Amino acid sequence: MDSNQIEEKILVALEEIRPFLASDGGDISLVSIENDKKVKVQLHGACVSCTVNQMTLKTGVEMTIKKHVPQIEEVVSVQPA
Repeated sequence: MDSNQIEEKILVALEEIRPFLASDGGDISLVSIENDKKVKVQLHGACVSCTVNQMTLKTGVEMTIKKHVPQIEEVVSVQPA
C-alpha cells in the first residue's frame, strides 16, 4: 500500500468517525502521516476541551484507523498552531 492509498483509507476512517464527534459538537482533521506508521490528527470544537478526548482518540479514532490501515502503529492529537 503506497502513501496515497494510506491517506485515502485514513480519510475514509475519519469520515466514519466524524458523525460521532459531530453529535457532541466536535470534528477531526488529518494533519500528517509520518513514515506510513504514525498519524497526527487535530480535534476541533467541543472535542478540544472534552475531558475524555484522549480516550476517544485511542478507543475510537485509533481503532477505526487501524481497522482500515492495519500498519498504522499510533494516532496522536496535535494542538492547533
